[in-house]
Amino acid sequence: MSLTDPAAAAALPGTAEAAPATPLGRLVPALMLSQVGNYIALLTPLQLLLTLRLSELASGTAATSAFGIVTGFGALFALVFNPIGGRISDLTTARFGRRRTWILFGALAGAAALVALAFATAIWQIVVLWCATQALFNFQSAATTATIADQVPAKRRGGVSGLMGFTIAAGPLLGLGIANTQKAGSHNQWLIIAGIAAVLGIVAVVLIKEHRQPPRNEGFGWAGIGQTFWRNPARYPAFAWAWLVRFLITCAYASSTYNAFYLIQRFHESTDEVGGVVLTLSLISVVLLAVASVVGGYISDAIKRQKPFVVVAGVIAAIGLLLMAFAPSIAFVYVATALTGLGTGIFFAIDLAMCVRVLPNSEDAGKDLAIINMANSLPQSIVPFIAPVLLAIGGYTAFFAFLAVLGVAGAIAVAFVPEVGKENAGGIFAAPLHRPKTPTAAASSPRLAD
Repeated sequence: MSLTDPAAAAALPGTAEAAPATPLGRLVPALMLSQVGNYIALLTPLQLLLTLRLSELASGTAATSAFGIVTGFGALFALVFNPIGGRISDLTTARFGRRRTWILFGALAGAAALVALAFATAIWQIVVLWCATQALFNFQSAATTATIADQVPAKRRGGVSGLMGFTIAAGPLLGLGIANTQKAGSHNQWLIIAGIAAVLGIVAVVLIKEHRQPPRNEGFGWAGIGQTFWRNPARYPAFAWAWLVRFLITCAYASSTYNAFYLIQRFHESTDEVGGVVLTLSLISVVLLAVASVVGGYISDAIKRQKPFVVVAGVIAAIGLLLMAFAPSIAFVYVATALTGLGTGIFFAIDLAMCVRVLPNSEDAGKDLAIINMANSLPQSIVPFIAPVLLAIGGYTAFFAFLAVLGVAGAIAVAFVPEVGKENAGGIFAAPLHRPKTPTAAASSPRLAD
């Protein structure tokens, strides 16, 4: 990739940024639409639809265990296919665009899997189809995130990061609102969110423009597959610490997938009413998340600081989770949800911008951001797998308290990520120079040590 390439120019410190292929006035709405559709498709089932479907097929602890199996295996597929999708998009040279191709593929194929889920009648079918759904939509997610590294100028990434963080709450909120217009547990709930996800993906690719990429002399053999899931933390310490921060704090926020079961089992909400309560909680969360995420992103760009935002987010997450752990009534749940929404917004205001800033190089942005996104996927797998153990030990009190500890750990870990402008300061805080690979390097075989 030459230094005149917009993605490379944007990634190189001190280099004049070339104009992106898509004007920001079109690019940012396109990215937001793609992500909103993605989150509608993935988080609405996690927060409500899977709970309703599994409660029809099982009862009590059996339904909770089935939920853990379904979401745990689904998250494992997300963990695997997000980096694969990112790597494939990095190497794609189609005229349609290396990112646009996979945004469209993921949205349409993932929507088809959601339609199939609407007619699943056994738990094993739900497991298989949910794994397929996660895999397909993660192609879209990886390509969308990589487009930010490709086309958003470095000085604008904080604001864009905040707007993208807003979509994480806006997506499921819209999904829950639309799903609740239909009968609880009906096929229509699944069909509507599938249709919306497909349409938003199509609109996104219409808005985005891309420069066609030259072929790269890289294979996708065993060494390439290994490199898809790995960056040497000793060689790229800032990248590794940013990954750990996202992992720990995302674990803390992953508790929201258990809100429906929490309300049913602790406060005895009926399956007919729980959807409305979850929607109200999501509305509270999204309002505070939207304000904190958007405002925080622009403030971060203005003051050129990111780490304080992570510290505050981790502490607020811990406080909110402790309130959930000991909540004696739903009123306390509303307060706890407000706090976690505020903390989530503060974190997402800078998280993506911080991760893009410490990427090893610009040519592999899709793959490297997908590795970062594994820190999102792993909590979705780990938390459901450990939840039954924590619930057996101490109920929801132990569950939420444990996740609160992880939120504090994330706030501490950010100390090892370099602040804006100090990426090449050396020592444990060092980040690698963002540079495109030379033709010679691109032609050589990928090394697992990277």
